[in-house]
Amino acid sequence: MCAPLDLSHPMTGPCLVQNSPADRVPSHGTWLFATGHALDLVPVDDRGRTAPFRLRSLLRPQAPQAFPGFAAPVLAPIGGHVVRAHDAEPDHPAHRGLPSVGYALTQGRRVSDGWAALAGNHIVLRVGGPGLFLALCHLQKGSVQVTVGDVVGTGDLLARCGNSGNSTEPHLHLQVMDGPDPTAAAAIPFTVHGTLPRSGQIVAWD
Repeated sequence: MCAPLDLSHPMTGPCLVQNSPADRVPSHGTWLFATGHALDLVPVDDRGRTAPFRLRSLLRPQAPQAFPGFAAPVLAPIGGHVVRAHDAEPDHPAHRGLPSVGYALTQGRRVSDGWAALAGNHIVLRVGGPGLFLALCHLQKGSVQVTVGDVVGTGDLLARCGNSGNSTEPHLHLQVMDGPDPTAAAAIPFTVHGTLPRSGQIVAWD
């Protein structure tokens, strides 16, 4: 059995780990769309918070610009060829506290609308050899710097972190799969700098 694909840190600062396959597989509660081994990284501020605490944020949606992760650079965590680049989905308000309950009730509709409705703006790279593809999702609208056919190296700027697609706050969703089409591909395990962090950890890898 081959070792998991190892990636570099795709962000430039510390991130809170969420929905890690180190805690459960499938990490996002489903094998649909090759998300079984996916990992979420939420950028944090210098106090380890994903957003400044405001009581009103628990009662109503917030603008994504209020979060330290919004517009943070997203770097290529491995070299590869761009096979998909989607940049047309809006960045919607973030939903925390009570608003997240109502948002969760609309998830079925996004699932039925397909991959783009879930991933939002995204990039898919062919990486590491035959049958390995990396998807980076929930990117900021208008921030994607690459087009299909481009060759990128580790550390190249790909886009910026957004809140598009099925996202409750600005974050980066990573998944590796065995094909370029998430509706037909299977999930593939991966690590970041040789490790698989657990949900709730703050990691930097700098």
